[in-house]
Amino acid sequence: MNPARADTSVFARWWWTVDHWTLAALAALVGFGAVLALAATPAVAQRIGLDPFFFVRRQMIVLIPAIALMVTVSMLEPKTVRRIAMVGFLAAVALLALTFVVGMEIKGAKRWIHLPGFSLQPSEFVKPTFAVVAAWLFAMQHKHERFPGDLISIALYLLVLGLLLLQPDVGMAVVVTAVWFSQFFLAGLRMSLVMLLGGAGLASLVGAYFVFPHVASRINRFLDPSSGDTYQVTTALEAFLNGGLLGRGPGEGTVKSVLPDAHSDFIFAVAGEEFGLIACIGLVVLFMFIVLRGFTRVLQESNLFILLAVAGLLVQFGLQALINMGSTLHLIPTKGMTLPFISYGGSSLLALSLGMGFVLALTRKRFGPGEAT
Repeated sequence: MNPARADTSVFARWWWTVDHWTLAALAALVGFGAVLALAATPAVAQRIGLDPFFFVRRQMIVLIPAIALMVTVSMLEPKTVRRIAMVGFLAAVALLALTFVVGMEIKGAKRWIHLPGFSLQPSEFVKPTFAVVAAWLFAMQHKHERFPGDLISIALYLLVLGLLLLQPDVGMAVVVTAVWFSQFFLAGLRMSLVMLLGGAGLASLVGAYFVFPHVASRINRFLDPSSGDTYQVTTALEAFLNGGLLGRGPGEGTVKSVLPDAHSDFIFAVAGEEFGLIACIGLVVLFMFIVLRGFTRVLQESNLFILLAVAGLLVQFGLQALINMGSTLHLIPTKGMTLPFISYGGSSLLALSLGMGFVLALTRKRFGPGEAT
């Protein structure tokens, strides 16, 4: 039952100001992700000699605090969101640097810190927190001309970029760059600098091809499948063909038994085989709705900090989904990136919940001028 409008409790104030449509779409994503976890992870666990419900249990254990985190953060005021993001960003950067000392090396990259019963990927938490911090710095530059917000933001971006490339994690660096650049552009970046930074970005992508062997390998295999191993992509495409329009039915798919990353980077292929094209289109529509709904809400906002923060978080959310689905469908070179709220991964789930909690908090209805920064 809905709380009474006269109710002044924290929950009642949150319920009547939060965007119910975005909340419902996120709940649908989380629910579909839970169903796919039940469908995809048991076969993967059995293939590597684990208990069939090993990944299911771990995902459900993280899912509960993740939902609680998103709802709790969505109840906060903009000033509190900014403060939490700053503290979280400093902690995430420190942990990101710590990966070079105590991090686990997996597939040639040091991105994870092993904790009892959990592997933490600090870069996942850098994305949402840096988006909010950068938004505040850009907004402060406009509010106080003597405050060097742009320069501090550039310095922090270069720090994050350097740490990500040293891991190396080129895909994450691309996402962080796209989010930061979009915020800088919306903050009023001069067109000459837009062209300069855009050219530098393209040059950096070309440079990554020659500096990072794994980047060159993925691009070569994308352009010429016969140049290397394309097993996962080829198998994923076959799964979509097998699923057809309506799918083979929940639990009836076979791709999860042979695809190594069926529970994480290629879970969209499992959705395509078991639930079909219509369900996949529905999933795409959900992602589009959340992004467009968020932009519709925030375009009514006069506070520059809120506008830039929400825009950055939505670009990150939408771009991450686009990269995952595009990789699975062989529309872009493969990149190990989770599908938001769908793929298996504790760090990703918690970080995405934090980011979308920020979005829900910053797009709540407010009455009066308030103070956001």
